[in-house]
Amino acid sequence: MRLNKYISDHGLCSRREADHLISEGRVTINGAVAGMGTQTRLEDEVCIDGEVVRPQLRGGKTVKIYIALNKPLGITCTTEQAVDGNIVDLIDHPQRIFPIGRLDKNSEGLILLTSDGDVVNRILRAENHLEKEYLVVVDKPVTTDFLRKMGAGVFIHRTRTRPCQISRVNKFMFRIILIEGMNRQIRLMCASFDFHVRELCRVRIGNVRLDHLRSGQWRNLTPAELRGLIPS
Repeated sequence: MRLNKYISDHGLCSRREADHLISEGRVTINGAVAGMGTQTRLEDEVCIDGEVVRPQLRGGKTVKIYIALNKPLGITCTTEQAVDGNIVDLIDHPQRIFPIGRLDKNSEGLILLTSDGDVVNRILRAENHLEKEYLVVVDKPVTTDFLRKMGAGVFIHRTRTRPCQISRVNKFMFRIILIEGMNRQIRLMCASFDFHVRELCRVRIGNVRLDHLRSGQWRNLTPAELRGLIPS
């Protein structure tokens, strides 16, 4: 088995994050620093930062964690515990988990976390068209022209965003539903029309809703929510 898959299967991080750990020389196999693409055997001892990689077990089976968190402002979506205000320290879960996707430090609301490295790409694949819904407060009155242009697609990151659903909530707030996840997408889209985002809150990912989850609180996903997120 490839080393990055071995690490993700043990619920430590995604394969991409495992590759990052390997490239930094933080992963060893039987005491020797591992290289990219290394294969592992059942009898091998794999360590990250000197800690042996072991799965969490319950009743003889690996326990996989799937969490919905209401991320507060100022929290960074990283597993790097050297970063102040990282999301892992906020949750303080006994099992090693990592975020699915991202939500920038100055935004709040719903984000999903898991210990299941294989599920991340299945959820985030662009062709799945997973809807993400946000409430956004801006510094100018929301006009019909602004909504029309935002909904038609905006040129950012050297490409045009996909057409999206968008509607006015009140004078300074709008609701937007995206099926893609470019870095700081909504903020950059607004900036294209000289609007500045004052507040941004994600309220839904697919069939998972923020609802009454308070800031900083988290809960386990229900089986129905998980089935709705992961394509068959």
